[in-house]
Amino acid sequence: MKQCVRLTVHPNNISVSQYSVMLVLETYNVPELSDGVNCTFGDLSEMDGLVVGNQIQCISPAAKELPKIITENGDHHIVQLQLKSKETGMTFASTSFVFYNCSVHNSCLSCVESPYRCHWCKFRHVCTHEPRTCHFLEGRVKLPEDCPQLLQVNKILVPVEIIRPITLKAKNLPQPQSGQRGYECVLNIQGNEQRVPALRFNSSSVQCQNTSYSYDGMEINSLPVELTVVWNGNFNIDNPARNKVHLYKCGAMRNSCGLCLKADPDYKCGWCEGQNQCTLKHHCPILESRWLELSGSGGKCTNPKITEISPVRGPREGGTRVTIRGENLGLEFRDIASQVKVAGVECVPLVEGYIPAEQIVCEMGEAKLSQHAGNVDICVAECKPEFIAKSSQYYYFTILTLFDLSPKRGPVSGGTQVTITGKNLNAGSNVTVFFGEQPCIFHWRTADYIVCNTTASNNGLQKVDVSVKVDKAKIHRELEKAKMHRELEFEYVDDPTILKIEPEWSIVSGNTPITIWGTNLNLIQNPQIRAKYGGKEHINVCEVQNDTEMTCQAPALAVDPNNQSDLAERPDEFGFILDNVHSLLILNKTNFTYYPNPIFETFNPSGMVELKPGTPVILKGKNLIPPVVGGNAKLNYTVLVGEKPCAVTVSDVQLLCESPNLTGRYKVMARVGGMEFSPGMVNISPDSLLSLPAIISTAVAGGIFIIFIVSVMIAYKRKSRESDLTLKRLQMQMDNLESRVALECKEAFAELQTDIHELTSDLDGAGIPFLDYRMYTMRVLFPGIEDHPVLRDLEVPGYRQERVEKGLKLFAQLINNKAFLLSFIRTLEFQRSFSMRDRGNVASLIMTVLQSKLEYATDVLKQLLADLIDKNLESKNHPKLLLRRTESVAEKMLTNWFTFLLYKFLKECAGEPLFSLYCAIKQQMEKGPIDAITGEARYSLSEDKLIRQQIDYKTLILSCVNPDNVNSPEIPVKILNCDTITQVKEKILDAIFKNVPCSHRPKAADMDLEWRQASGARMILQDEDLTTKIENDWKRLNNLAHYQVPDGSVVALVSKQVTAYNVVNNSTVSRTSASKYENMIRYTGSPDSLRSRTPMITPDLESGVKMWHLVKNHEHGDQKEGDRGSKMVSEIYLTRLLATKGTLQKFVDDLFETIFSTAHRGSALPLAIKYMFDFLDEQADKHNIHDPHVRHTWKSNCLPLRFWVNMIKNPQFVFDIHKSSITDACLSVVAQTFMDSCSTSEHRLGKDSPSNKLLYAKDIPSYKNWVERYYSDIGKMPAISDQDMNAYLAEQSRMHMNEFNTMSALSEIYSYVGKYSEEILGALDQDDQAGKQKLAYKLEQVITLMSIDS
Repeated sequence: MKQCVRLTVHPNNISVSQYSVMLVLETYNVPELSDGVNCTFGDLSEMDGLVVGNQIQCISPAAKELPKIITENGDHHIVQLQLKSKETGMTFASTSFVFYNCSVHNSCLSCVESPYRCHWCKFRHVCTHEPRTCHFLEGRVKLPEDCPQLLQVNKILVPVEIIRPITLKAKNLPQPQSGQRGYECVLNIQGNEQRVPALRFNSSSVQCQNTSYSYDGMEINSLPVELTVVWNGNFNIDNPARNKVHLYKCGAMRNSCGLCLKADPDYKCGWCEGQNQCTLKHHCPILESRWLELSGSGGKCTNPKITEISPVRGPREGGTRVTIRGENLGLEFRDIASQVKVAGVECVPLVEGYIPAEQIVCEMGEAKLSQHAGNVDICVAECKPEFIAKSSQYYYFTILTLFDLSPKRGPVSGGTQVTITGKNLNAGSNVTVFFGEQPCIFHWRTADYIVCNTTASNNGLQKVDVSVKVDKAKIHRELEKAKMHRELEFEYVDDPTILKIEPEWSIVSGNTPITIWGTNLNLIQNPQIRAKYGGKEHINVCEVQNDTEMTCQAPALAVDPNNQSDLAERPDEFGFILDNVHSLLILNKTNFTYYPNPIFETFNPSGMVELKPGTPVILKGKNLIPPVVGGNAKLNYTVLVGEKPCAVTVSDVQLLCESPNLTGRYKVMARVGGMEFSPGMVNISPDSLLSLPAIISTAVAGGIFIIFIVSVMIAYKRKSRESDLTLKRLQMQMDNLESRVALECKEAFAELQTDIHELTSDLDGAGIPFLDYRMYTMRVLFPGIEDHPVLRDLEVPGYRQERVEKGLKLFAQLINNKAFLLSFIRTLEFQRSFSMRDRGNVASLIMTVLQSKLEYATDVLKQLLADLIDKNLESKNHPKLLLRRTESVAEKMLTNWFTFLLYKFLKECAGEPLFSLYCAIKQQMEKGPIDAITGEARYSLSEDKLIRQQIDYKTLILSCVNPDNVNSPEIPVKILNCDTITQVKEKILDAIFKNVPCSHRPKAADMDLEWRQASGARMILQDEDLTTKIENDWKRLNNLAHYQVPDGSVVALVSKQVTAYNVVNNSTVSRTSASKYENMIRYTGSPDSLRSRTPMITPDLESGVKMWHLVKNHEHGDQKEGDRGSKMVSEIYLTRLLATKGTLQKFVDDLFETIFSTAHRGSALPLAIKYMFDFLDEQADKHNIHDPHVRHTWKSNCLPLRFWVNMIKNPQFVFDIHKSSITDACLSVVAQTFMDSCSTSEHRLGKDSPSNKLLYAKDIPSYKNWVERYYSDIGKMPAISDQDMNAYLAEQSRMHMNEFNTMSALSEIYSYVGKYSEEILGALDQDDQAGKQKLAYKLEQVITLMSIDS
């Protein structure tokens, strides 16, 4: 421990209002620090430290870096003060450092009792760390005893409606200074504040002036009220003793003399006999009334009264405790201690049961046989008439007798509920039952029976006498029966046992029947079965059949049905609750097992199935038969069609229900093990019966048809010989077709079985090549333009530079004027020649100019959107069309606004699943052949880009020499033998440079592929050379199979060679052709253009030869006759779409789930989304649009359609990647699915629907649920204030302040002023607000300065 680095800091705390304080850190056992050290204060700031011997001097953070210490977080904020070595960048020591905030304390005591250097200024009523800020020296407080405070006082009692002062003891009360207000008392009575002027006598006494107080209601007789003493309006005096004022009403809840006089003597309440009420003495007129008080000699309460006695029956033997309730029943126990008789028998009062004035509990003595019933008589203190009470109820002495008990036997462990019958069994006050020496725990009783539970027998198996006592009377059987039997008897017998359980399994939801065999089972009255799992217990009921058998419903297992696994589960505990038999609570010998619940599928997305009468209803699912060892497991399924059950046949994956004889529409319901599931509705409709005219018509038509058939047969006979040859040819074609279909189906099935792990294992955690902010925004705002003017300095001839810059600065002021900018945009949009492209361009240019003023840009955007909504609704367009297309500057500005504000979210959250999806699509496509000419692929999500032929290919692994280091190990690369040479080069480049962004890699066109053969020969492989095959004007590109490159060959990428290695390449023709081909199939334009180009099949103009790779374009009409067969069954290849979709499903789900979630991998929802959605909701409210579909559509058009679809279709906007034609086609299918998921309209699908709609038809409903939940969750989140949003926007502006050249962007915008100057000036002249600000004049100045002629 002596070697550990230790650190102390002095001072170890400072106030938040102290900035840049020198801190001295003493270090022990630190390493050599000659290279210097950095001091870091949590995440607030980092600065250089000065090393002086074993001391390090650090400066505390500056003002702008300090945290705001707010009241909710207490008065301090702890940060880790860390020391980092400049040499290693590692933290080698840390200690806690405290920033404290005295100002959060608003009372003197909390201030000075703080552990920090806080002082109280009592005349300013503030807490500060700097005592010099107190105005007067005597007003500075540092010790608790010097604080102004109220002292502890006895209970402050104030009767309501009585005017009186309240005097309070205190100390250190400040004398208000000039200009300060005096003292007040503040009482909070039932939520209402009552302020009363107060008088400060001196520093140790204050008095609330004469005032009366009141509170509502007569159900409270004393109300404690918070009391606060304040001065100067709101300067509180501390009240550490928490003194309260107790307001009281004598008459509340004291309706009798006794209740009145038993009140707290300090209240000084008394009974006013004339008014018959409890009151203060001066409210009782002495002349007319006698006033009684507890301490006075004025006498006692008269007229005691008995209102209730309980019980009203008891045994003669006595011992019954009788409760007597009434009024004025004495104020002290001695008043009634020997003065109670019940039915003429002495009843001894008990101190513990006595409630003064209200209740007496006494214990009965023994009655004589001659005594049968009577009143209750009480004398209070003395037996004068005015102090005697007599009850109107009678008390009766009764004889209690027993008849029988049931059951007469029970388990030796006890727990049997026994019912003892008899007569008058509800008399008396206390019942005890013994079975031999063991108590039977009493439950309840009536006049006819007593119920109790047996306890365990101490002496094992035995017969015991049953004895019952009520108070002091022992109860016997009725005399006649006692002659036949002795006392009642109960027999303890052996506990029940469990011998066998069948079946020893159930499903997770339980409620399947189980039969249990054992012994003595009929002894148990309330048998239950239990299962405990994961700390949670489930219990179910059992029913005893006989001594050896009972049936139970299996208990459920505490597993979430939505998260159940496909594996069997064993409960942690399994057993039976059999009264008190603890030995069977946990059965150790059972192997009881739980299998997964059956899961049913819905009929179809619509939930409706059309059936004919008698057609069985089929319910599909899984886990329908539990996989029990032995295989004879059966679950008891009930299937109802409407209300009628049907006969069920069960297999592992479906239930076959013989539908009852019904017609019409019915709900189908399946039940098993306490579960219910409805897969949907069936509509059973009969075949329509034919009417008589229809039958006649059918008969006539049949006759004509027979005549026609006979004629055809005669003609057919003549032609049959000619047809034989054709028939045989067709037969051969069909055989070929059938075998090809079978082979393709088998392959499709094999592909579907391919595990997705193969794909995810290939997607290693390579770094994601995010574009920087500038490149990302440029690709979205100005797609396809690599070197836009806004990225360069303004280019103006020198002689005009000064005037132009001055003009543009003036123009910038106009752009930053909301009235001008709105008028400018509206005027441009009104011009017919202002095209869609112009609208997008202007929106992007304005956003680049306003990048540094996003608060203003947002304000303008909201105004433009509000105008657009007004215009949309005025023109009677359907509200759902709002924001659907980019037809206005506002819509493109909205896209750009989200582009700016969601960059951080893309980098931190959504970028990862989007990049994973792109990589997954690219890798999956490249696992199979891709046609280099048409862009079609074996694996595809797009039907348009699917190779619909059988392509024979093999996967090869080539060893590629590392071009950066020839001596390093060769890199294995997966290649297909049908790949063109350019495709091979691109796959090799992907493998070698997999962690390098696309723009930093060499281009395949700049490299040659060299095959290094085992013989030492080296050969350059090319897409076209002298060996390229030409057949019927079709030239096929060379591939690896063409060159017969075997598996495991060594290849290298070398720079383009001028001299050739071999004869094959000694031809200028091949070089020309190859370069021509490369130009043709290479991706043209920048990698971020809006859509990747698909290479076209272009005939070589010199020779008329057409190029092909894997499939020929059949539009040329020169295919062989056999190719018709391919076309006839091309649809069979569509199963590949499904296989590809299944492989990529996880990546699509991950992306959609991330986008449609408000809790993004630990990050909060971007403020921009919540803010814009709330704005749209406000606009909908403003226009009284309450249709949820319209609101949903506005949000979908605003964010998913305007932003996310763009990112999904064009990942090259976000990442430095190359997007191929086939990848683009697949991403378009995903983007279309994304759009469909955001739509509220139902898509009716059929066999003619586009394949991309059918492909995701089953997924879209759940995606739609995600979207609805996402919009709902956002709606429930607290609104973002304009202040918070503006702070966020200001921060975003600051972060990206200098990304674009504002002058260049302004110059680009100004070009539209030059084009439409008259119209813009005219609009400004007509605008009142623009007129007041002389905007037209200012624009004319700009035009003059910018004019070339000037």
